[in-house]
Amino acid sequence: MANETSTVNRVEDIYKRGEYMSNNPTWHVEDSPWKAKQILKIIMSNDLHPNTICEIGCGAGEILRQMHSVMGNDISFVGYETAPAAFEMCLQRKTSRLDYRLGDLLEDSSAFFDIVMAVDVIEHVEDYFSFLRRLKQKAQYKILHIPLDLSAQVVLRVAPLKIKRKVVGHIHYFTKDIAVDMLSDVGYEVIEFFYTSSTFETRGGSAKSRLLSLPRRIGFKFCPDLTVRAIGGYSLMVLAK
Repeated sequence: MANETSTVNRVEDIYKRGEYMSNNPTWHVEDSPWKAKQILKIIMSNDLHPNTICEIGCGAGEILRQMHSVMGNDISFVGYETAPAAFEMCLQRKTSRLDYRLGDLLEDSSAFFDIVMAVDVIEHVEDYFSFLRRLKQKAQYKILHIPLDLSAQVVLRVAPLKIKRKVVGHIHYFTKDIAVDMLSDVGYEVIEFFYTSSTFETRGGSAKSRLLSLPRRIGFKFCPDLTVRAIGGYSLMVLAK
C-alpha cells in the first residue's frame, strides 16, 4: 500500500514540485505556435464559432495566447494549470479576454465552455478514463492532441519510450486506433481526426527523429496509417463531442 501511494505522489509531484520544470524549462512554449495552428485548423474545418474556449493543463499558457491573438474579439479564453511554476509563466500572458487559473478544471463545478482543449495531456494522467469522462461534461466540443508514441521501430528500440517517461512524463502510450477506441469507450462522439507531426514543421525532436523525417514523409504520402504504425513520429488531433 505504501508503494502504491508513493507511486501516485510521484506522478503528481513531478509537475507540482518542479521536476518537470527542471527537465523542460520552457514548458514547450517554442512548440505552441505550431500547436495553435493545428487546433485552429480543426476548428475552422468544422465551422465552429465558439464564444468560450478553455484549455486544461495549459502549461505556460502560450497556446491560448496564440489563439487569442488571431481569433475574434468576442471570444474569451481560460486556462487551468495545477503546476505553480507553469502558472507563474501564464500570468505574463493575461489580458481582459485571456484568464488563467491555478487549479483543476475538473474540480470547478460551475465551469462549462463551448470548447475545452486537452493538448498533450492524457498521456500524463494516471487514470485517463476517469479524466476523460469528467472532461466530457465541461464543454460542448472537446479538442484533444494525443502523441502516438507507439510504433514498431520504437517498441523494438525500447529506449525512446523510457526517455518519454523520464524526461516528459509520459506514462501511457497510444496508437491511432487505441486512442480513437478509447474515446468511444468513454462515450465521446469522434467528429474528425487527423495526423500531425511537429518534426516536419518545427525544430523539435531529437537528432535521430529528424533523421527519420525523409522516410516518414515519403511513406506518409503513400500509406499514412502504415507509416505511422511502423516508423512513428506523429500525433493525433481529435475533435469530439
